[in-house]
Amino acid sequence: MYSELAYGLLLPFLGTSLGAAMVFFLRGEMPSWVQKLLLGFASGVMIAASVWSLLIPSIDMAAESGGVAWMPAVLGFLAGMFSLLLFDSLVPHLHLASDQPEGMKSGLGRSTMLFLAVTLHNVPEGMAVGVVLAGALTESAGITMAGALALSLGIAIQNFPEGAIVSMPLKQSLKSRWKSFAYGVGSGIVEPLAGLVTILMIDVLQPVLPYLLAFSAGAMIYVVVEELIPESQSGSHSNVATIGVAVGFALMMLLDVALG
Repeated sequence: MYSELAYGLLLPFLGTSLGAAMVFFLRGEMPSWVQKLLLGFASGVMIAASVWSLLIPSIDMAAESGGVAWMPAVLGFLAGMFSLLLFDSLVPHLHLASDQPEGMKSGLGRSTMLFLAVTLHNVPEGMAVGVVLAGALTESAGITMAGALALSLGIAIQNFPEGAIVSMPLKQSLKSRWKSFAYGVGSGIVEPLAGLVTILMIDVLQPVLPYLLAFSAGAMIYVVVEELIPESQSGSHSNVATIGVAVGFALMMLLDVALG
């Protein structure tokens, strides 16, 4: 059981780290169409994970407890969306396709704000993995360890291109492959930490587990709608990004249904 928990927590971080390592193998900048494809793929994975791994179990768990089945899913989802909106408004960060920083004004450099942008939306992914692993430990609403590992694997797969998308632009500004790699890896370390904290607090959080599942879904969907989709659809090659969404969604759905 402990080894499965370790795999579940570390797989997404491994995906980010392997993606960041592409800075050592790719020359120059990543082609625009490849970046669009990967952003779309990540969007598809996160949308499917939000539905099959988070919202549906939230509804099932509430129904099993005899409560109003839809209430935790709706309230938790909206809380997740608005929480990320609040963080997005406060934390200074910079999106890949923009030169205008968002959040509170600060004197932070471009590299740091790019790092914060990715770190900001890695937190809900870590929470999502932690909540589902916690659900598997308590055998809540039919959540299995295999299903939790499927979610972890799906997020790891979408973290691979994400790690590359972060580290490659930083290589140009930092003038160092190792520093770019370190930034990419550092942006992913929050995922296992957020997941571990969630698991350690399971005794306290178990009564509100349906809300936490939906909260994670809302936070992830916010990232998709606010960041990934707009970045993937800007400029040329938007059709490639749409194909990426379809492939990512189908793959995550397959993993969850087949392994869950």
